[in-house]
Amino acid sequence: MKAFRPTSFFSTSLIALLILGSHSITQLKAALPADLQKSITAINAVGLEGKGNVQAGPAWKLLSGADSSAILPLLQAMNGASPMASNWFRSALETIVTREIKSGKALPLNNIGDFLLNNSNGPQGRRLAYELISQADPDTAAKLIPGMLNDPSPQLRRDAVQGLITQAAELKTAKKDSAAGLLYRQALNNARDADQIKKIAKQLKSLGKQVDLPRHFGFLTHWKVIAPFDNTGREGFAAVFPPEKKVKLDTKYPDKNGKEIGWQDLAVSDDYGMLDLNQPFGLLKEVTGYAYTEMKFDSARPAELRIGCKNAWKIWFNGELIFARDEYHRGMEIDQYSLPIQLKKGTNTLLLKLCQNEQTQSWTVEWQAQVRICDSTGTAILASDRLPTPQAKKATRRQLKK
Repeated sequence: MKAFRPTSFFSTSLIALLILGSHSITQLKAALPADLQKSITAINAVGLEGKGNVQAGPAWKLLSGADSSAILPLLQAMNGASPMASNWFRSALETIVTREIKSGKALPLNNIGDFLLNNSNGPQGRRLAYELISQADPDTAAKLIPGMLNDPSPQLRRDAVQGLITQAAELKTAKKDSAAGLLYRQALNNARDADQIKKIAKQLKSLGKQVDLPRHFGFLTHWKVIAPFDNTGREGFAAVFPPEKKVKLDTKYPDKNGKEIGWQDLAVSDDYGMLDLNQPFGLLKEVTGYAYTEMKFDSARPAELRIGCKNAWKIWFNGELIFARDEYHRGMEIDQYSLPIQLKKGTNTLLLKLCQNEQTQSWTVEWQAQVRICDSTGTAILASDRLPTPQAKKATRRQLKK
């Protein structure tokens, strides 16, 4: 393993690797002495409620006492490791690197660069590899980031997007609005974190640019809704109302008070996809409602169903119950829950159950949810029959609290 000291010469070497493309880099497989390999195995065995912690302590001590030759194997060990094991590996790596740098020893930066540029490695390990490069050679790290706008690592992508935001802001300050708008648009196209997207959208709107945030996120905006069924004593969550047995959009049912109700359309115009059952049904309490939608996809593929909700809720995808949470007014944010699903070619269905409880405080008014479909990076997966985003109506528009 050839080691390089942190000098400007490293920049040329690693940037050349970037130009070649990460797909052309062969993953290095570093060998470890048997005792270190056993230590990695021991840390990978760490589980919930302290499982494996007794063995992990000595294992960590052995790993953190290794020299720089253990850096690459520890990065590789983070691939597929649990969050707890990854924390142990990261701690050991940081201990090694700090000691090596203080003693004036070289780091294997070329191999760390290879690991970073290989997109098949896990995002946590690749992010740590970038941090090691940044620590040793900040100039090289700064040159690498712009090439990671479409990176599978959310943190590396975020840094690349932030670079564009900074450049766009400088152009806007210099009154170069057209150029600033182009960079903000490029930043938006690649942004996946809600806070960055909000900032970019605000700047684009200030420049007079239209931004279709529901489409960017992949929020579902056209629904059929029905309510109010009963939730007295919070019993509605477990109760099985007619829509759970079979969705019949042309059928009417008795509601909580015996009044006949049917499905109605609800188009969501909120920038952040807020499906608000208070809008059509009013500020009701101790009630249950349902929202239903259908969407077509041209091919089957894995996806993620992401939802934010502060009510008790259940969700069915293609007729299968995939998640349920019986909790009220705990808090809400975009992508609060991420659920793996399998899209099928053709029509897919989604049914959402939302329960509102008996509390009357002002912070318990919300009877709402956000639902979107995306891939594992947060990139929207749009249905082939997706309708245009509804136009907002100022009198009824509700936006996600910042």
